[in-house]
Amino acid sequence: MRRGKPVLLGPSAVTYLLLKYLHVLGAIVILGTGTGIAFFMLMAHRSRSAAFIAETSAVVVLADKLFTATAVTVQPVTGYLLMRESGYAFTDGWIALSLGLYLVAGVFWLPVVWIQARMRDLARGAATEGAPLPAAYHRLFRIWFVFGFPGFGSVAAILWLMIAKPEI
Repeated sequence: MRRGKPVLLGPSAVTYLLLKYLHVLGAIVILGTGTGIAFFMLMAHRSRSAAFIAETSAVVVLADKLFTATAVTVQPVTGYLLMRESGYAFTDGWIALSLGLYLVAGVFWLPVVWIQARMRDLARGAATEGAPLPAAYHRLFRIWFVFGFPGFGSVAAILWLMIAKPEI
């Protein structure tokens, strides 16, 4: 192994690397939390146990508030600052497409947050009454399930665009 002088980074390079780290970390949190939430909600739903669904969805709603909402807020800020640091523009094709997909993800994610809270409340009510899950719960679950595909798919596509930076 060859040893040389350590590379000293200037303030701009350090700023860029810190922003990039925070941006990648945000993407990991969004994808990881989204995947975890989808898995746990699906497994709870498959149990058909109102009490288990109520407990699981309560944790899911909290996770969305703590992790997903924070990352979703940080992503555009770090993305803009990275764009400014690296000389990209809003008009660069991959950035414009990423922003469009980010809006698509938001259009599907925001209702899902409300749906998860409503499913939690319906499951709690059923568990308290010892009743089966109501039809409204099942209807909301179907919407939640379908909305997950374009929401999650958009985020996965954005990640690919961030890595590949294709000339579009």
